Amino acid sequence: MTKARQIHVVRHGSNWAAKQDNAQRASFVAPTQRKAFERAREIAKNHGEEVSIHNTTGQIRAKHSYGNDPYPPEG
Repeated sequence: MTKARQIHVVRHGSNWAAKQDNAQRASFVAPTQRKAFERAREIAKNHGEEVSIHNTTGQIRAKHSYGNDPYPPEG
């Protein structure tokens, strides 16, 4: 099974960004975390990916999956 790709909503200077795993540049930059998450969610829904929302210190505070998650989960 392949690992789901992720989009991260992270602090970007004084703004917030939606950034794909291993991307050099942000896919989208917004003035608020909410706006960045809304755009990240659109991208994730279109590609079956997961969104990880980070707090201001960089820790993941929430995850939302829009892919095909197996149920029950493995492990």
